[in-house]
Amino acid sequence: MARNYQKKWLRNDLVAGVVLTALLIPAGMGYAEAAGLPVEAGLYATIVPLLVYAVAGPSRILVLGPDSSLAPIIAAAILPLAVVGSDRAVALAGLLAIMVGLILVLGGLLRLGFVTDLLSKPIRIGYLNGIALTVVIGQLPKLLGFSVDADTLRGEVAGVVRGISDGEVDGAACAIGIASLLVIVGLRVVGSKVPGVLVAVVAAMILVAVAGLADQIPVVGALPRGLPAPALSGIGWSDVAELIGPAFGIALIAFADSGVLSRTFAARRGESVDGSQEMLGIGAANIGGGLLGGFPVSASSSRTPVAEQAGARSQLCGVVGAILIIAFVLLAPGLTAYLPSSTLAAVVIVAAAGLVDFRGVASLWRVDRVECMLSLAAFVGVAAIGVLEGILIAVGLSFVAFVNNAWRPYRAELGQRPGVPGYHDRARHSDAQPFPGVVIVRWDAPLFFANGGVFDDYVRSVVTGTERAVHTVILAAEPITDVDTTAVDELVELDDYLGAQGITLVFAEMKGPVKDKLRRYELGGRFDADRFSPTLTGAVADASDRDPGGR
Repeated sequence: MARNYQKKWLRNDLVAGVVLTALLIPAGMGYAEAAGLPVEAGLYATIVPLLVYAVAGPSRILVLGPDSSLAPIIAAAILPLAVVGSDRAVALAGLLAIMVGLILVLGGLLRLGFVTDLLSKPIRIGYLNGIALTVVIGQLPKLLGFSVDADTLRGEVAGVVRGISDGEVDGAACAIGIASLLVIVGLRVVGSKVPGVLVAVVAAMILVAVAGLADQIPVVGALPRGLPAPALSGIGWSDVAELIGPAFGIALIAFADSGVLSRTFAARRGESVDGSQEMLGIGAANIGGGLLGGFPVSASSSRTPVAEQAGARSQLCGVVGAILIIAFVLLAPGLTAYLPSSTLAAVVIVAAAGLVDFRGVASLWRVDRVECMLSLAAFVGVAAIGVLEGILIAVGLSFVAFVNNAWRPYRAELGQRPGVPGYHDRARHSDAQPFPGVVIVRWDAPLFFANGGVFDDYVRSVVTGTERAVHTVILAAEPITDVDTTAVDELVELDDYLGAQGITLVFAEMKGPVKDKLRRYELGGRFDADRFSPTLTGAVADASDRDPGGR
């Protein structure tokens, strides 16, 4: 990418890098807290991935860093094994990032980008809505100025209610947090060019410093001065075994979201991005971040648009952001001693709320009720059971839905409409008439063990349900993409059943690979060349010539 850099981009990238930094610092710190880690880990998880991706990533505009959709999953993975904010938590988070990175790099080398299809749109909508609820509820105590010790969403809700009823709300912290929330949302609504996050954070810090509130309300505290450094001490193979499941889940989600975002922004710029190369770039960024005190990251759906709108032309924008964060950590780490925890909670809450997609759920309900229920299952699973468990449940349900759709696919008897070319579904077109002596059926799915019997029963029901004398059944086989051994047995039984009644089974427009596979089953010449027709029209014409009664 450096070889193709154009000098005219430099000013835009420098300006965009400065603007982007205003979001990178509070967002990184906020998501670190949401993941149960010290805030500086969020900055390290921003600096290193930005620099690594600038070298290894294929996208010119994608901004990597801590993300609201990953933070609760990271917390769910490491907090059962370590105390919140401890050195061990940091080490486990770094190990998790390295494992995620290795999985993504391996996937990129093997060109396995297709596995992200496991997270279909309904599942993504559901788990993001569930994550949004989890994050918002988890940040409410910090917004109100107290803390809650709970491991589940139900426990968090109960703790918030109990804290409010017991009078634990800190008035000053709560006021600053809600004011920060209103500033961020308000400036976003009016379309301000100045990021609301920057205004809220700076204003809150000034207020705390001037009013001397640093000792009276919860604050982030001063950052340790220094650069990202290895923080993997105390890690063992048992930890690897504990984190392998979460690592695969995070890798899947990180690449699914990053891949969609990367393709979207590349298309808007008239460019294309190789999915496998994207996987390699994100994997390398995670490995680098994990080695130097960070945690798993993905592309940011909030910071990438900011970089684009600020005029970014290349990854130099991210490099500038990383350098400015380093300068902040080295030159002014004490400033965060005046940053209220409630303001940081407001930053995270607004970001998490941006994940909510009620319109998507409503659209699914109108278009496909089954997919809507899958989305709701993912939401309930994430919110009620746990982030990782909820995602696994939703993926499992999506497989069940797929099998159900393939098990009972759409099927139709075809006829001819007066004055309209082609062959048409008689159930949808009342004027579609059958051909004399011929039944045409279409099966819109592969034939396999789960639906072979259903197919057999359907064809028999159509034949027995007609009052006409039938001598030929034509299977419009173009939608059939595969046939397995169980389905072949069903075809043989159907052929025997029809043959006993003097009816010939014919395949029209069957795909070459499926036809070849059917012939390889060595059925003793049962389905010879006369049983296959390259076109449905030809099959109908041949059937008419075959009519024993001359009808």
